[in-house]
Amino acid sequence: MTDSNNQEEQQLMQAMGLITNAGNAKSLAMEAIHAAHNDDFKGAQAKIAEANKALVEAHNMQTKMLTAEANGQHAQLTLLMVHSQDHLMTAITFIDLAQELISVYQKLADAGKN
Repeated sequence: MTDSNNQEEQQLMQAMGLITNAGNAKSLAMEAIHAAHNDDFKGAQAKIAEANKALVEAHNMQTKMLTAEANGQHAQLTLLMVHSQDHLMTAITFIDLAQELISVYQKLADAGKN
């Protein structure tokens, strides 16, 4: 396998890892919202913690890609590479929104107890 093929395969694996981990983070954040909707706030926080762990993994993949780029190993810009970055940005935003929704559900639950 040539260096070029090896580099392309490595970039493909990194993009797929980023998509997988970011997708998992987003799915876990959605599960957290559903848990909070059902007044399971411990479960919601546990899912957010899991989502953040998946997000860290995705971010680590992105950091590897950025470090390689900074070291002169320029990645070929592909639709898959752009797609992987979209997944990461969406996951970050989704987790932030999930945390806000969980807070709203918690306030509504607390208000209903009074």
